[in-house]
Amino acid sequence: MADTMKAVVLAQFGGADAFELRTVPGPKVQPRQVRVRVHATAVNPLDFQIRRGDYADYVPLPAIIGHDISGVIEEVGSHVTEFRTGDEVYYTPKIFGGAGSYAEQHVADVDLVGRKPENLSHLEAASLTLVGGTVWESLVTRAQLTVGETVLIHGGAGGVGSIAIQVAKAMGARVITTAKAADHELVRSLGADAAIDFTSTDYVDAVSELTRGQGVDVVFDTIGGDALTRSPLTLADSGRVVSIVDIAQPQNLIEAWGKNAAYHFVFTRQNRGKLDALTNLIERGLVKPVIGATLPLARMGEAHELLENRRSYALHGKVAIDVAGDTVALPARV
Repeated sequence: MADTMKAVVLAQFGGADAFELRTVPGPKVQPRQVRVRVHATAVNPLDFQIRRGDYADYVPLPAIIGHDISGVIEEVGSHVTEFRTGDEVYYTPKIFGGAGSYAEQHVADVDLVGRKPENLSHLEAASLTLVGGTVWESLVTRAQLTVGETVLIHGGAGGVGSIAIQVAKAMGARVITTAKAADHELVRSLGADAAIDFTSTDYVDAVSELTRGQGVDVVFDTIGGDALTRSPLTLADSGRVVSIVDIAQPQNLIEAWGKNAAYHFVFTRQNRGKLDALTNLIERGLVKPVIGATLPLARMGEAHELLENRRSYALHGKVAIDVAGDTVALPARV
C-alpha cells in the first residue's frame, strides 16, 4: 500500500474555503475490511451541512468527509472472501464513523461494499451510492410504494429527486414531480408522468387537478419547509410522507391529522443489500445517473459552492468529483 495519499481535509468548520488539500498517512486494513483506490466521489447536501458545522458534535476535526465512493479494491483483509484485489466497487462510507471519501484511498467494512454496476463509469457510480441508498430506504423500505400507486416527488431535477423518479417508475408507480419549467423536459425523460412548475403554480392545487381530487398515496420530500408542512394536503386518506430533510426547527404538521397520514423521517443506513438492489435496476437500464457538474479533487471548495448555490446555476442531478483525474464540466449560470 502507499504510505501516504492526497486528501481534502476539513481543517475548520465554515465556508467552502475551509478545505485544505493535504498529504496524509494511508489507511490500514483490518481483517474484515477492504482498501479501495478511490476513482470518484460526489458532493451531497449532507457534506456542506457537515462543513459549515451543523453536526460539529459528531465530526472531530481535522476530518476527511464525503459519502460516495467508486473505485478499485487494492487490498483485502485476512477474513474477506467476498471480494478480491482488482474488483470494481461502489459504496457509501459509514456516516459519522471514520474517514470519508474525499481522498485517494479509503478503507471500508466489507459489508458496506457493493460491486459497481458494469454499465457505469466510476464517476456515474459514485454519483449514486448515497442518493440511491436513500431513495431505496425511502420509497421501498419506509413508504412501501406499490404498483399502481401515485407518488409526488418534490425537487425532481435534483440529485435525489432524479433517482427517485426512476426508481418509482421501475416499481410501477405513477410519478408527479415538482420542478422549474426549464427542467420539465429532463424530469419527463426520467419517467415523470406529470411535472408541476412550483414557481408559478400551487402544487397542492395542481396535484388535486392531476388526481381528480383523489390525492397521492406517497409524498417524497427532498426540500423541507413548505414541502414538508403542506404535503399532507396532497395526500389520499392514510397516505405516507417520507422526508430526508433534517429539521432544525419544530414543524407544525397539523394538516396531517385529517388525512391520518404517516410521516417517515429517513437518515439512510448503509448496506450492500440496497446497493445490490439498485445495481439490478441500473444494469437493466431502468435507472441512470444524472451528473450536472464534474470537478477534480483539488477543487472541492468550488464543488461545494456549486451545490450549495445550485439555484444560481443550470445544475441538474449530482456534482461529481474525479479523484483519479482532472475532468472539469461546469453548468451554466442562470
